[in-house]
Amino acid sequence: MHQTGYQHRIGAVSALSGVPVSTLRVWETRHNAFAPAKSEGRHRLYSDEDVLRASLIKQLTEAGHSISTIAQRSVTQLNDLLVQQQNAHRLHRPARAPSTSVTMAVVGVGMAARVESWRTSLGLSGQSLQITDILEDMDAASQATLTAHPQVLLVRLNSLHVLAGAEIQRLVQAHRFQQAIVLYNFGQEQVVAALKLAGIKVRREPLSNAELGELINSVLWMDHAQEVSDVQHSVLVPPRKYSDETLNRVANISSDMLCECPRHVAELISQLASFEQYSQECLSKSAEDAHLHAYLSSVSGSARALFEKALEMVAQHENIPLPATLSVAGTGA
Repeated sequence: MHQTGYQHRIGAVSALSGVPVSTLRVWETRHNAFAPAKSEGRHRLYSDEDVLRASLIKQLTEAGHSISTIAQRSVTQLNDLLVQQQNAHRLHRPARAPSTSVTMAVVGVGMAARVESWRTSLGLSGQSLQITDILEDMDAASQATLTAHPQVLLVRLNSLHVLAGAEIQRLVQAHRFQQAIVLYNFGQEQVVAALKLAGIKVRREPLSNAELGELINSVLWMDHAQEVSDVQHSVLVPPRKYSDETLNRVANISSDMLCECPRHVAELISQLASFEQYSQECLSKSAEDAHLHAYLSSVSGSARALFEKALEMVAQHENIPLPATLSVAGTGA
């Protein structure tokens, strides 16, 4: 029997990481980069962590690092070195080129390997993705100190039960993630519904790398948002700020403004939020149209965020009180 977690032949590691088989063999035999297990048939079997190591080492060697100096570093050390390399590269860019990096914490080594493989092969709609934290499981995530303040939380679970759902929401609130994505194999419907109500993107596996890419794209500002930098505090589409209850209250307030701006703006936000949610649901149901729905979700979310800013301006002008923060459970989205 092979060890638990070792399931990839070297050809699969090559396909997932983009590193030729011959190179992987050299890294293993000359530099001890991997320590594969053996199957009953004496075949080498590699783990998800080995796939991730190969992806990280590939990027670092392409950036100029010698394989002999990094081959035996841990996955965490390799990822930290890559983050430093990416940060240094951005510091040397011309001042006119703004940083559009998305920072992400990933729960699940296998998922981190998938993201690294997908990102390097398909890109991220012109954005650069930076995995700042790789956490083995939810237990490790609950005890971790995330000093880099990543913007996105990506979680991969086999079972999505009540305790896991509660811990995910606690992580999102504790670390102030702007967006969270959860992938699972088996889960309770009420837990899935509660996470979606909290604004978390939840999808059931199996999910292809291309579909995962579109899901990540759906929470990003697209190129259409580049001209609105005054409200674009990051490259991520901000979560909803105002609940349906708040929007209904604003829409029904009597106004001295002849054009009834508060009502119109509040109704537009509500409609855009509904279409944003609709696009997310279509994204999960129609794989062939996933790219279109990811784009529509980003467009509607970006527009919704802009109109929320407009609502704040209108409310200030009309002396309409708005809540400072939105209770996540009350978004209705």
